This record gives sequence, structure tokens and C-alpha cells, in this order.
Amino acid sequence: MNKQSKIYVAGHRGLVGSAIVRHLDQAGFSNLVTRTSAELDLRDQNAVRDFFSIEKPDFVFLAAAKVGGIMANNTYPADFLYDNLAIQNNVIHQSYLNGVKKLLFLGSSCIYPKLAPQPIREDYLLTDLLESTNEPYAIAKIAGIKLCQAYNRQYGTQYISLMPTNLYGPNDNFDLQKSHVLPALIRKFHEARENGAETVEIWGTGSPLREFLHVDDLADASLFMMENYNGNDFFNVGVGKDISIKDLALLIRDIVDFRGELVFDISKPDGTPRKLLDVSKLTEIGWQAKIGLREGISATYEWYLGQLKPVSVL
Repeated sequence: MNKQSKIYVAGHRGLVGSAIVRHLDQAGFSNLVTRTSAELDLRDQNAVRDFFSIEKPDFVFLAAAKVGGIMANNTYPADFLYDNLAIQNNVIHQSYLNGVKKLLFLGSSCIYPKLAPQPIREDYLLTDLLESTNEPYAIAKIAGIKLCQAYNRQYGTQYISLMPTNLYGPNDNFDLQKSHVLPALIRKFHEARENGAETVEIWGTGSPLREFLHVDDLADASLFMMENYNGNDFFNVGVGKDISIKDLALLIRDIVDFRGELVFDISKPDGTPRKLLDVSKLTEIGWQAKIGLREGISATYEWYLGQLKPVSVL
């Protein structure tokens, strides 16, 4: 990519897409193309065809997807499968038809078997059953990887795929009913401190181990791979180490400066005991995560505070 290349970022308002736009801006790429979902429905084949035929982007970052938590995945499995397949199929196919030089597809670590050995290597894909609650989303993401690889083999395209671990950072979802564990804990500890609460409830025993990657690191990896890799493999993106939910909660409590106690509700499920990605393939190519967990959570908390509306005083 050069600084004048026309670059389309699909999903530019989301957690990942907004981080990619920030990094492209910071790196001096000025010819960016974006569309909101209201302006361009990526599920609409004709609309995507018209967009690509008019804009003719040189490079595409495909970060658009229908996403949600366990409840949403269980309630709307057809939507999660259809919408994500449609988005991927339309963007990837039109990229091919309109001569896009390179495309980067962003997936998810949920593509791997529920009981995959730890840490999870890329070659564990399709070796066992998926986690049932997010199977439709995972199947769509697997199809996206395979579609990129198939176009590369058949048409000589350069479409690459990255599979990130659990993400967090600016533009995350802090809704307590829909968010993931890290942003939920930030909000719970902040509100507990503000309200003078003595305890904060944590689901489960606190023993499960999870890996967390700041979204700015994923954006950095995305630009790195777009400029430095041309093969047909897909890559895990993570930090290569994990932390227990209990230790994560203690870290966030310290950052938010909540002085109360943690209460673990062991009637709630723990989920998978461990989920850690093997990131050695990406490390060998020359990329590693740079943002430490404390640093990343502190920055995310500052961003969250900046989004809170000030209370007017009469």
C-alpha cells in the first residue's frame, strides 16, 4: 500500500474497524473509503456490486460482521449465519471482480473446536465440534477463511485472514447485558465506586483463564500483514499469555480504584476452563503485541470515562 492507495474499511464504526481507521490515519493513508450500514447494506448483493464498481478500492479491510453475545447467538442463529455469510460473500466476490489488489478478512477465535488443546494452533481448525452457542457465527467465519483461500488458489488473488483472541479497547460495548467480561467489569467497578457499593459480583469461580488483546494491537497487526504477507495461510493474533478472571477483576479493581470486595457467584457458569491462542506463526513473521494489559485497560477506562455524559447541576 502507498499513501495514496484507495482503501475501503468495511465496518469502520465497530471496535475493530474504527481501530484500523485510526491506524491508517496515523500512518498517513489519506484516501480512505467508508460507508455506514445505513448507507451500504453489505448483505445486499446489488448494492455491494454498485459500490465496488463506482469506488474501485485498491485494498479492503473486511471488519464488518453481525456480532453478539451468547444470548443473541442463541436467539438469532439464522441471522448470524445468513448475515455474515452474505457480507463476506458479497465483499470478497466483488473485490475479485473489481481488481482489488489485496483483502484482509478478520475472523474470530471461536472458529476452533470447543475442546481444542491449549494453546490453540491454526491447524486445529475443523478437528472437532464447535461450541454450540456460537456455532452459526463460527461456521460463517470458517467459510470466510476458506473463501479467501479458494479465491487465492483459483484466481491468484491475495486475500489473507487473521483470527484475533478476545478484544477490548475504545468503542467497545459496555452494555452489561451484551458486553464481554472485560468491558463489563470496567463498568461494574466504576459504578460500584461511584455508588459507594461495598462489593462487586463476579460470575463463576474466577478460575477460567482468558487471553485479551487490545484492539489497537490488532489494527497494528492488520496493517503489518497487509504490507508484509502474501501467502495462503491464516494467522492467530493474540498476546500469547492468559490471565484468570479473578486476577483480571483484581487488576481492573485496582485501575478503577474501587476499594470494596469481590463476591464470586459460583451458581453462574465458568464456561471453557482455558482459551489461549498459539501465536508463534505470527511471531515468526515478525509481529508481536506491544500493549500490556494494565496499560491497555487503563487507556480503555479513560476512554470509557470520556463517553459518560456529565450530569448537569441546576
